[in-house]
Amino acid sequence: MMDEVAMGLVAPRRVAGLSQIAGDYDLILCDIWGVVHNGVRAFPAACDALARARAGGASVVLVSNAPRPADFVATLLERLGVPEGTYDAIVTSGDVTRAVLSERSGARVYHLGPPRDIGTFDGLGLTMTDLDGADLVVCTGLFDDEVETPQDYAERLAAMRARSLFFICANPDIVVERGSRLIYCAGAIAQLYDEMGGETLYCGKPHKPIYDTALARGQALRGAPIGEGRVLCIGDALRTDIIGATAAGFDSLFIASGIHAEELNAKEGAEPDAAALSNLFSGHAHPRGVMPRLAW
Repeated sequence: MMDEVAMGLVAPRRVAGLSQIAGDYDLILCDIWGVVHNGVRAFPAACDALARARAGGASVVLVSNAPRPADFVATLLERLGVPEGTYDAIVTSGDVTRAVLSERSGARVYHLGPPRDIGTFDGLGLTMTDLDGADLVVCTGLFDDEVETPQDYAERLAAMRARSLFFICANPDIVVERGSRLIYCAGAIAQLYDEMGGETLYCGKPHKPIYDTALARGQALRGAPIGEGRVLCIGDALRTDIIGATAAGFDSLFIASGIHAEELNAKEGAEPDAAALSNLFSGHAHPRGVMPRLAW
């Protein structure tokens, strides 16, 4: 008979610290926003845990649905107080987006997103244009995520669908933490376009391309293939981090005080409610363990 965990009737087991399981892995693929920082400041204990895992022999690749390239994210992490030595490399959905767009040199692209993300398109030989002149759409987020919602884009998306424009989503996150608030991301707009019947390519988690890219980067760092069962993914989102890791064939560690903090009664690093955890993971593959916040 299927056991209770497989049926999703019990909460994932509590892990006291990354030290309990880090020795089982050669490569750690760690989410950034919600695990390493909250968009305003770094989490020192999380940074320390990753640094200690590295000292113990694991390679750490930060894997983010940020729509900007890795070098931009590295600069941001420094500003937020993430210490040098926390990680070995960064892979972003922006990197995957650039790889996809590099195969479409000369395309006329409509950028749906804030001006700060325009660097994603640098050096790719693209022509940036308005919606009427576009061959395809690349969405990196909302124009103003402080005040807008995805529904503000319904009319614009309908116009895209009427022309059957190909839609590249550079950040599949639906929402992300910014301090104590949740704000909408490009994934929420892409989801609407999907519902309209549009053709959409997602360049980040939980989809396979970013995991393939991150694994390849980890193997390059170590100079050797990484064995089966030797990769751990750490993240705070069921839809992107945990389901994505499971689909890629990797173990995962769930951080409760992130995107799901309110529904788990786990704000500010509080212990998540066991019944709420059981409900969240009901019908889904369980992570190897859960922690309120990442720590050693």
